[in-house]
Amino acid sequence: MKRIVALTAFLITVLTGLVHAQDISARLKGATLAQQICAECHAVQPGQPRSPNGQAPTFETVAKTPGMTAIALTAILRTSHRTMPNIILADDDLRSVIAYIMTLK
Repeated sequence: MKRIVALTAFLITVLTGLVHAQDISARLKGATLAQQICAECHAVQPGQPRSPNGQAPTFETVAKTPGMTAIALTAILRTSHRTMPNIILADDDLRSVIAYIMTLK
């Protein structure tokens, strides 16, 4: 019985670590994609006071918008806007960019 408990605890620890590592990997990938694709118009780095395009909100501003969630960002980024180019990201890339934005809260 002790072996089963110890093995279960070990597996939970390992799996939790793997999920956390995947989260970090997604955020880093998202930061890279944001820099490559979004930084032309948006301030994508934490602490940047304003975006290169004055009409484009900073990613920090977006992240700190009351009620902003990953689901809300998904809807926003999949909807075309008059003032935003229609950039189409693969689902995995979109999730990575959203994971990065959410770290800026």
